[in-house]
Amino acid sequence: MTTIRIGEQLVGDGQPCFIVAEGGVNHNGQRDLAEKLVDVAARAGADAVKFQKRSIPDILIREALDAPYLTPNSLGATYGQHRERLELAEEVYWEIADRCRKQNIILLASAWDHRSADFVEELGVPAFKIASADLTNIPLVEHIARKRRPILLSTGMSDLEEIADAVNAVRCHHDQLILLQCTSAYPADNADLNLRAMDTLRREFGVLVGYSGHERGLAPTDAAVALGAVVVERHFT
Repeated sequence: MTTIRIGEQLVGDGQPCFIVAEGGVNHNGQRDLAEKLVDVAARAGADAVKFQKRSIPDILIREALDAPYLTPNSLGATYGQHRERLELAEEVYWEIADRCRKQNIILLASAWDHRSADFVEELGVPAFKIASADLTNIPLVEHIARKRRPILLSTGMSDLEEIADAVNAVRCHHDQLILLQCTSAYPADNADLNLRAMDTLRREFGVLVGYSGHERGLAPTDAAVALGAVVVERHFT
């Protein structure tokens, strides 16, 4: 497939690079900060702004929920409390979706569990993002693929066999898939980005490819586009 439609936009060969401004959980669970992230992404001309949706009890075992978490950046006494504080309430997501529509920017959200994927679907997102950490979570990949919407799938930390398993899981339901080269380091050094892995992904799986970056500076983004990235995702605050 040479192009995929995300909302009203064609993404793929011969099209402008689709830019995803990744707000992640940089809103710290605060509605006003999430709104500012939408506004900044829209003013910057990004095609989409993306957040992350989790159901904390569904992704953490009791030991992790109760683990003490007293780092300088902690938002709670335990890791479970910290993660819960980083979540936006569902009603806030609906407000954010309306704000995005008014500013003509696409809302996306990574879904980290089945419950969150179902909610993100209800929000009306035109595509799903699956984070690197969930590439080997084949039950989740299949659950999202059954919704038959385009999927952006990051490949950080994964080998080709693991990527093949995920690609096959998606292709049981549709072929609207874009694989994103990703180096899971925060921040990542330029020497570790391996942008030419996009060539390998394109050749091995016959898919459109893009880049999800966590590095400092913009030069790697320009290089990724020059090497054929049809989607670029970059974190911002």
